[in-house]
Amino acid sequence: MSKVKIIMKLNIKLIIKRYGISLVLFALVACGGGQADSVPQASPLAVKLVETAKVETATWHWDLPAGVPEPIVPNDNPMSEAKFQLGRSLFYDTRLSVNGIQSCASCHRQESAFTDNLQVSRGATGEFTPRNAQTLVNSAWRASYTWARPDLTTLEQQMMIPLFAEHPIEMGLTPQNQDAMLARLHLDAQITQQFADAFPNEKAPMTITNLIKAIASFQRGLISFESKYDQSLQGKVNLNTEELRGQQLFFSDQARCFRCHGSFNFDSQSQGLSQNLSSGSSVFQNTGLYNIDGAGGFPAPNRGLFELTGNAADMGKFRIASLRNIALTAPYMHDGSIASLEQVLDFYAAGGLVISTGVNAGDGRANPYKSALVDGIVLNERDKQDLIAFLKTLTDENLIRNPRLSDPYSAAH
Repeated sequence: MSKVKIIMKLNIKLIIKRYGISLVLFALVACGGGQADSVPQASPLAVKLVETAKVETATWHWDLPAGVPEPIVPNDNPMSEAKFQLGRSLFYDTRLSVNGIQSCASCHRQESAFTDNLQVSRGATGEFTPRNAQTLVNSAWRASYTWARPDLTTLEQQMMIPLFAEHPIEMGLTPQNQDAMLARLHLDAQITQQFADAFPNEKAPMTITNLIKAIASFQRGLISFESKYDQSLQGKVNLNTEELRGQQLFFSDQARCFRCHGSFNFDSQSQGLSQNLSSGSSVFQNTGLYNIDGAGGFPAPNRGLFELTGNAADMGKFRIASLRNIALTAPYMHDGSIASLEQVLDFYAAGGLVISTGVNAGDGRANPYKSALVDGIVLNERDKQDLIAFLKTLTDENLIRNPRLSDPYSAAH
């Protein structure tokens, strides 16, 4: 089958899904049994819709270094520059929240690698989230989302949580107030035009579904592969002696960091890796952070994958987070309970955390569900300093200063 026909078939599937146009109409442009490079004649409407869909995807280019595959993008939400720019506007728009002062960027700030540097975040009604806000950087490559939800496999699915979650409330949207939010946006001629540009084939493009698609597209465009480490791989800069020793330690059996953070995104769950998400596999691990009852317990509601599966062996299993830009994203762990990189390394070198007093008291080192990967790590003080020096080379200065990713409503831009 020719490349032209393959492209047309893919675009036809996309258009059928998006516009509900009958299969009979698109049979006119389906691949026939004739010559390999011939394209049958189609109705003018079918041709116009196919060409529009092709143009939409043609406006986006992934600029990635060698060794980094293009991320998987849902067929019903192809990337486009117009959609990315609309998503950027919506990401920073406080009109999306029930209180009119909260935006996605409230918990995901550019200067902090799209985290908020808080132990946990506060929602629009004052409620606190139970878990630390994760970085959105390179989220395009994640196979699942949030700290322990293998069932959320797209950014579009994940976006429903901050917008509509009730326990706790984050942005505070509901089926009852979402139309009022859209009405506020309708009053803005610029953002109304952005919706029209991003979804050119829809008569009324300003919908919750398209709003979510646009924000997801912006999030997919938050890419970080220009750190000092990345530049060293490209031969543009050299790591110093301390950083090089840290790199060697990172990928050694002494420090074992690479066993959980060995992908191009320095995590264990980037698309393309063979993982069994339904059972957790090595994607989610118990690192011995808690053992509140001596039987492996973690404090509710932060009990990891167990909250979803109910399986005892999943107690305390959380996502292995990416280490890219890690020096900018403190505090650490799913609940933000470890304040610094130095303390993180102390924690792993000890094989778990010992809490002597309080409601969370317990010896995490003895947690029966703790991953074996945490045991056997041996680090002296110089090792820790060198590892931190290497981890700091994963900071992407361009990411946090790039005006393309910044707040479009800011006076500075």
